Amino acid sequence: MGLDRRDFLKISAAAAAALAGASPIIAAIAKGEVPTGAKESAAAAVKRYAMVIDVEKCLAGKSKGCVKACHEWHNVPDWREANGAVDKLHEVKWIWEEEFSHVFPDEVHPHMPNGLEKRSVLTLCNHCANPPCVRVCPTQATFKRAQDGIVAMDMHRCIGCRFCIAACPYGSRSFNWKDPRQAENLKKHINPDYPTRSKGVVEKCNFCVERLAAGKQPACVEAAQDDALIFGDLNDPDPNTKLAKALNSNFTIRRKPGLGTEPQVYYIIHK
Repeated sequence: MGLDRRDFLKISAAAAAALAGASPIIAAIAKGEVPTGAKESAAAAVKRYAMVIDVEKCLAGKSKGCVKACHEWHNVPDWREANGAVDKLHEVKWIWEEEFSHVFPDEVHPHMPNGLEKRSVLTLCNHCANPPCVRVCPTQATFKRAQDGIVAMDMHRCIGCRFCIAACPYGSRSFNWKDPRQAENLKKHINPDYPTRSKGVVEKCNFCVERLAAGKQPACVEAAQDDALIFGDLNDPDPNTKLAKALNSNFTIRRKPGLGTEPQVYYIIHK
């Protein structure tokens, strides 16, 4: 972006000053904190959202509907080359398919089930319990919400330093090198219920916080077939929720658990 150190420090200071001048409640929400006066009442309502992805049920291109639903809802730009191929240099992804061996490199060994390492696996932001991206963001544009554990983004605060991209060990963030509104797909249709972004900011999956607030499921989960994707609250004491049943009755793995980030996306692996 051509941002030198002096400009970077100026912008960071301005963002910090704006936050300090905001009302206590607005500032607390922006930081993902619970205002002091509401801590006791909010304690009982704290959630910990997670997602379960059934690898077997997502095979044979069944994931494409989930990707399409997410990207159309969130106005994700679809950059293409002149020949129609995906422009990898400017590609923006919230949820996408990748080979099992790339998603789980530590799980690959000579005695894996036949063909598993070549299977396509859905991947997205893991909404880690210990997110490294949050620690490195200088303006708190990336923050973890105290009320539900979602790693959210305020794209108006993002200054494009891309520290979060470097810190994320899962490649789950995209940078807008070009104005998203100029992508052909967004010239044809924009979802008025979700804001578009600007050039020079980072974006990623947000577990559809705007849909959760309206009592809906994430767009990808709603589009999934046969419970291929299950979303819910890990803190829900009911053992009969779909999420609880999926986790308690299946063998699941998470991405790079040895890093200590505690991903909140679980993958069901069938023999």
